[in-house]
Amino acid sequence: MSLPQPLIRFAVPDDDEALGRLDRDTWSYLHAVKPRDRPPYPAFFSERFGPRDHLVAELAGRVVGYVRLVRPTPLPANAHVRQIQGLAVADEARGHGVGRTLVRAAVEEARRLGARRITLRVLGHNTPARKLYEAEGFVVEGVLPEEFLLDGEYVDDVLMGQALRDGARRSAQVRDS
Repeated sequence: MSLPQPLIRFAVPDDDEALGRLDRDTWSYLHAVKPRDRPPYPAFFSERFGPRDHLVAELAGRVVGYVRLVRPTPLPANAHVRQIQGLAVADEARGHGVGRTLVRAAVEEARRLGARRITLRVLGHNTPARKLYEAEGFVVEGVLPEEFLLDGEYVDDVLMGQALRDGARRSAQVRDS
């Protein structure tokens, strides 16, 4: 059975509890590099990542996913880049295009903000996420071999990105030659 298209919106402060719960419910070493949070649980929003840094997927009034889109550094020299630094989809909404819709919304928001590039980091063993990102136009731009030791296994950190403007695409093509 197919789910309806989710409503995509910016997070609001009242989403803190729902997003924190979603983060805890979807936690896995497939995508997490830090141990599972334990009570008392920290707030989802922080000084570093606020509501406007998150696009939320909602179905029937319920939060079923989010994507975090931020500047990778506070440096003016790379203010033209946005980075996906988190993506989560509730188990019951997986396989219905929610993650794809969130990634597309993040790319569009990055464009709206004037970004020339969008990047992300994904764990090498997270095949479903890597396939999703590749299908949405991201390419592998680098690999940090065995960057993390997770649950007793060394895991690569894969750097992916895509150009959002013709000028950025041309310069990326020149570099690849």
